[in-house]
Amino acid sequence: MKKFYTTLLALTATVTMMAQGWPANYGGVMLQGFYWDSYDLSRWSYLESKADQFAGYFDLVWIPQSARAAASTSMGYDPLYWFSNYNSSFGNEQELRSMIGTFRNKGIGTIADVVINHRGNVSNWVDFPAETYNGVTYQLQSTDIVRNDDNGATRNWATANGYSLSDNNDSGEGWDGMRDLDHLSTNVQENVKAYLGMLLQDFGYAGVRYDMVKGYSAYFTGFYNSAASPTYSVGEYWDGNPVSVINWINGTKIDGAIQSAAFDFPFRYTVRDAIGKGDWTQLANNSVMSNADYRRYAVTFVENHDTEQRANAAQDPIKNDTLAANAFLLAMPGTPCVFYKHFIARPTEIKAMIDARKAAGITNTSQYTNMHNARDCHADAVEGSKGRLVVVVGNVSAFTPSSAEYREILMGPKYKYFLSRSAETVWADKPSGEYNNAFNVTLTAISADDNARIAYTLDGSAPTAASTTVASGTTIAISEGCTLRAALVKGSTVGEAISRNYWFNAFQPYTITVYTNADAAGWNGAINYWTWGGDGTHAPANSSWPGDKVSATTIVEGKTWYYKTYTINSETDCVNFVFSTGSGSPQTVDVNNVNADTFFEISAQTEGGKHLVNIVQTGISETVAHPASYGNQGVYSLDGRRMGTGTDGLRPGVYIMNGRKVVIGR
Repeated sequence: MKKFYTTLLALTATVTMMAQGWPANYGGVMLQGFYWDSYDLSRWSYLESKADQFAGYFDLVWIPQSARAAASTSMGYDPLYWFSNYNSSFGNEQELRSMIGTFRNKGIGTIADVVINHRGNVSNWVDFPAETYNGVTYQLQSTDIVRNDDNGATRNWATANGYSLSDNNDSGEGWDGMRDLDHLSTNVQENVKAYLGMLLQDFGYAGVRYDMVKGYSAYFTGFYNSAASPTYSVGEYWDGNPVSVINWINGTKIDGAIQSAAFDFPFRYTVRDAIGKGDWTQLANNSVMSNADYRRYAVTFVENHDTEQRANAAQDPIKNDTLAANAFLLAMPGTPCVFYKHFIARPTEIKAMIDARKAAGITNTSQYTNMHNARDCHADAVEGSKGRLVVVVGNVSAFTPSSAEYREILMGPKYKYFLSRSAETVWADKPSGEYNNAFNVTLTAISADDNARIAYTLDGSAPTAASTTVASGTTIAISEGCTLRAALVKGSTVGEAISRNYWFNAFQPYTITVYTNADAAGWNGAINYWTWGGDGTHAPANSSWPGDKVSATTIVEGKTWYYKTYTINSETDCVNFVFSTGSGSPQTVDVNNVNADTFFEISAQTEGGKHLVNIVQTGISETVAHPASYGNQGVYSLDGRRMGTGTDGLRPGVYIMNGRKVVIGR
């Protein structure tokens, strides 16, 4: 250890203070855009299709590790490629870049999941891929693996097979199963710095989430950030003790400046205990967020992919009162990170909570005071730049702040929000977004003046004294897409307007055809389709492996393709496949998230004994600029979103009209 710390001191002298870990006074909210095995709903194309839903609410979206992993189907925590292969379980590189660009255009930053504690190998225990990026070849060597990897098992194998490992032991906790990297190695450092630079500058990620930072010294997170300068950096230091997490944050300092935020696991455990024990006083326990000196660096959350209950492993999830948990999360300082499953289940409620947070102007450094702390009820008042937000959770009837100071704006199971009258604004209780049916929105005047009224428009124009004016508490019916703008009216003075954008989704089921060709693999005869996933309606008619034997064929561009048709029933629906021949062997790797006509070519190349599958760009039956024959019929994207009627104004691309795939050109 003496050698290790001496080297750290030498490294410190060579870097300059650049990154600051996380912005101060930051008012943004993050979405964790995945959960364990969320291959369907976290594919890049699907997340991109939700950009309008996220915009204005989620300022950051954290996505899974985006390069090709060691396993053919993977959440990315078994990283293999860093530079050259971005065909992951969530989509390809083109789809990834498109999503990041769309998010950026909508004001959303994308957070990369960066796994540099450990890395997978190509064919044996110690060989890593050689990858060329910008004319430079990057490759880790066996000597970049820590001496004590896998409790000595790697060293035993390496010695027996003529390889050498690093002379250094791991600078953090070990992780069996993949090679733990020696971050004292200059080669590792150069590879990691180039990798981060590529993610931030080339791909356009806004920041990074470092996985398993207990696996190596906190210093290295600071060292890498000082070189890469991400605006946002958060480490997964999984520990329920706030002192331990704060010590890690301090450990990232370079030239006395903190270089990274951390996930606030102590905050998460206070919420879990409050709900699990039925004791809301637990919310007063210490966390990183509760420490005024460090809450800037607290990324708070109540659930994530690891803490949640999984199908195959018992975790310690928050099983009840998830809305109350999110209400507390989204009212408090720190930077909240909303769990994707929670958002999918209750998007309207969670977005309304975010509206309240932003109406009050709460940031990661806001101050708060406790107003009530009892076993059955907890209430805090958080001071924002625009007003105070009071969050009450538990038995909400046990505490109500003064009506002279506050107006109730939101309520639900075991939670209420109150906004201070000093905010001088209008509250609309339905957030912006996509709705399936007509609904009502209630407008509330948040003002010290009991006589304040509300002027509003539904065409996106700025409200004036001549606009429709109503009393506080008025309900407006919304039955078609519109932009609601509303402002306080006091006397002849009209205040600053709030906005809500509403649109409706008229999804219609559509059919897709999945084609396969196995000439390259040397398969002959029918091809078996084993299917699952999506809404659960896509199981093969033959419920025993290898599924449905597909013998129908068509000739496209001189090749024979086997094909079968499926119905996509909702915007989240898709089909997953394994293709095989004979009685089920040989077979392919899993093919996930198919929701459009696709041509799959089964490769001769195998991975783990299973054939790889390539997508072939062929078989588009019609290409027209503006198909007049389709008139004003409905136009749908390939993932089933209704784009409107007719083709005028559509961007170039592939759409579905009249049950056919149509390419709209420039």
